[in-house]
Amino acid sequence: MERQNPHAIIVPYPLQGHVIPSVHLATDLAQRGFTVTFINTQAIHRQIAKAHSPAGDDLFSAVRKSGLDVRYRTVSDGLPVGFDRSLNHDQFMESLLHVFSAHVEEEVESIVKTASSEGGGPPVSCLIADTFFVWPSKVAKKFDLLYVSFWTEPALVFTLYYHMNLLRQNRHFACPDVREDAIDYIPGVSAINPQDMMSYLQDTDTTSVCHRIIFAAFEDVRAADFVICNSVHELENDTVSALQAETRFYTIGPIFPPGCTKTSVATSLWPESDCTHWLNSRPHGSVLYVSCGSYAHVTKTDLAEIAHGLSMSGVHFIWVLRPDIVSSTDTDPLPVGYRKEVSDRSMIVPWCHQRQVLSHPAIGGFLTHCGWNSILESIWCNVPLLCFPLLTDQFTNRKLVVEDWKVGINLRDGRQISKERVSEKINHLMDAKSGSQYRAAVGEVKKALENAVKPNGSSHQSMNQFIKDFNAAISDKLGDKKMHKSMSNGY
Repeated sequence: MERQNPHAIIVPYPLQGHVIPSVHLATDLAQRGFTVTFINTQAIHRQIAKAHSPAGDDLFSAVRKSGLDVRYRTVSDGLPVGFDRSLNHDQFMESLLHVFSAHVEEEVESIVKTASSEGGGPPVSCLIADTFFVWPSKVAKKFDLLYVSFWTEPALVFTLYYHMNLLRQNRHFACPDVREDAIDYIPGVSAINPQDMMSYLQDTDTTSVCHRIIFAAFEDVRAADFVICNSVHELENDTVSALQAETRFYTIGPIFPPGCTKTSVATSLWPESDCTHWLNSRPHGSVLYVSCGSYAHVTKTDLAEIAHGLSMSGVHFIWVLRPDIVSSTDTDPLPVGYRKEVSDRSMIVPWCHQRQVLSHPAIGGFLTHCGWNSILESIWCNVPLLCFPLLTDQFTNRKLVVEDWKVGINLRDGRQISKERVSEKINHLMDAKSGSQYRAAVGEVKKALENAVKPNGSSHQSMNQFIKDFNAAISDKLGDKKMHKSMSNGY
């Protein structure tokens, strides 16, 4: 009997920065012959559908029309769909920690039963879930599935979390007299300063819900059969090699469609403004793109300093100012009269298609919160960065951008920023002469990304190796089942 295609259930973490690469991963695996069932939360689905009226009930309907077998389901994250998750972050995280897994488990059971029935398609062979979930290994084990952990951030961030025990032992984390000297004992990491670690590893209070999630998630991931990572081996060579000595770790990034194109699957949580006409009227490389991502908040004080710094710099800019950037209750946090003050050289929008904007020739720089997707997209589009990290992995991502690859400038030197420093650094990045070193460096790193995804490139080969190892593990599992059945019958 001919063996059926593998069937993967994919569960992204319900934040836009995690949903986007998970959607691209689902499409990529389907193109390689997988059947994929994608599970979104009802809240994320509703927000996407609201932002894109044609999206309908099934975000992957257009993908299926192209011949790919990607199925779509939604589940509750444990909170009412209309609940303000941005304003009530801790309650949202508590629900993901304690309630969400029950809904996922119920849905996985339904998918497994449907796939096992006659005409239900190939049986489910694996669960692919975001590393930040605390339950995947247990759910996978219950339904006899392989567990593939999907890490959407750089390998450096993964290894710091993975080796939290070493940070504790060496008093760089979770102790009363925390050390402030460089950390030089993490496998594959030459040295890193504590202020370049993720914000959660810099905190003195480690009892928050996010800490509890991280601690449990990085225990759970040790039971994963495979870890796939949205990074490139050449960009983090020593770190990736060290991780591969400890676990089945595959770098398969950057995971997004080549050419900075739009996809047939809607992933944006807000309606997208079209900036093309405005950009077409601006000189080549003259526009600074400003965005702090889809979730993190900026204080009103910092926002005002950035606003005034942009004004003082004299540059043209597009600023993505999502409605809840400061708070859901403060929908227009800009200084009074600011929009009019900069109206002749700015476009301020609630949201846009980021890759489309970054790929426009008028864009010359990106003031970013240093989300990993934003960094990869900016490099792919040959745009140097001005780094303003806000929380979590963004501080570590900044270290890679500024110190390791030298493709950007650090805007956040300390706790406070000033309009004068913002203006000065914007001009340093955007100036033809002083910014040339960053443009040259980003061009080199861009080549590494492009080469990685080419046939025989490192990420392409890594994905092929993952598929090969995955198929071997499935064969071993089927072989064990046959042997067990044979032994049972013989007995």
